Amino acid sequence: MGGPQPPRITLAGLQRAAETGALFLMYQPKLDLRCGAITGVEALARWQHPKRGSISPSAFIPATELSGLIDWFTEWALTTAIRQWAQWRAAELDLELAVNISALNLEHVCFPDLVGRICTEQGVPPERLMLELTEGSTQEATRLMDTVSRFRLKGIGISLDDFGTGYGSLVQLRGLPFTELKIDQRFVADLLVSRDSRAITRGLIAMAHDIGLSVTAEGVEDRATLQTLQAFGCDKAQGFLIARAMMGDRIAPWLAQWDVDRARIHPVAKDGETTRMAKRA
Repeated sequence: MGGPQPPRITLAGLQRAAETGALFLMYQPKLDLRCGAITGVEALARWQHPKRGSISPSAFIPATELSGLIDWFTEWALTTAIRQWAQWRAAELDLELAVNISALNLEHVCFPDLVGRICTEQGVPPERLMLELTEGSTQEATRLMDTVSRFRLKGIGISLDDFGTGYGSLVQLRGLPFTELKIDQRFVADLLVSRDSRAITRGLIAMAHDIGLSVTAEGVEDRATLQTLQAFGCDKAQGFLIARAMMGDRIAPWLAQWDVDRARIHPVAKDGETTRMAKRA
């Protein structure tokens, strides 16, 4: 029932999974809706357990929080993703890298220094890194304002993920130094059939822009939805229409093919066309 349950989480088990490749990261491209270029990727954790099969991150990541191992896991994810970024840069690929973190990580005042040190060791400019917090976790993060603010002082971006699914959203936007808002895929999925979803999505994009945030839409699966988001002025999008998550060594060849295929998904608007679309939407 409900898919495979997570195994009991231990440090030795996590380390063994990482060493054997059972615990790994995949990367989902993010499309810039203004120019049609792929400008970044989001790192997504995967666990292929030898006995239980594929375990959802929604199951094993909360388990690491409950078991007190989220700090180890987050450091592993950050280090792995940033090392991959360094390999891309060596191949002359300059992408923004988004990595998910837990509000529990923010309880450690040294956490921003740890992230900064990993960036320095791998030669990654901090401004190319975006840390994503789910909206629910920011209720806890509000009291950790000083820690969050230190990331911004280092040039590291903070993204509010799954926006619109929790409570007190406007308070969190006002209280924390975010740089990006990510619209939850449940709004995006209903965009073509729900007047309410369209109104909310359009309003969120306008509000975010008014307070200086960029906006990314999650879960884009068809071209009509993408074009509607573009008309609303959304900055970026990710989802199966653009690409599924892939291994790090597939990003470079996929990007080469994207330059050939992107007009099929995202025809770049002529001057003024996007503005006219937005007025009609």
